[in-house]
Amino acid sequence: MFNPDFVLLYVDSPTASAMFYQSILGHEPIELSATFALFKLESGLKLGLWSKHTVEPAAGTTGGGVELAFLLQGREAVQAQYEIWRKQGLAIAQEPTAMDFGYTFVALDPDAHRLRVYSLE
Repeated sequence: MFNPDFVLLYVDSPTASAMFYQSILGHEPIELSATFALFKLESGLKLGLWSKHTVEPAAGTTGGGVELAFLLQGREAVQAQYEIWRKQGLAIAQEPTAMDFGYTFVALDPDAHRLRVYSLE
């Protein structure tokens, strides 16, 4: 069985995006160059940031076609994360709201990739 362990996002500037993700993830990338940055998350998932100008084969789309989802425990934790990111100036695509699967909001990274924070409660 295949088990995905790596997500690649195509970004305008891997260096700028690495700074953004470092601020929200709380740790530095394990690899950083002008065309690529790599984070290894506590879950084991790797998050790569690849320059949309150098990715091969060329990508037809960038930001907005995928979500990175962050599961938190409880509505209060989701609301607290919303307040942190709002104060940091992240663009908010969806204000905190109750949906059929739980409580959630969506922020955007500098390349308009969607960052969903949610709780199943």
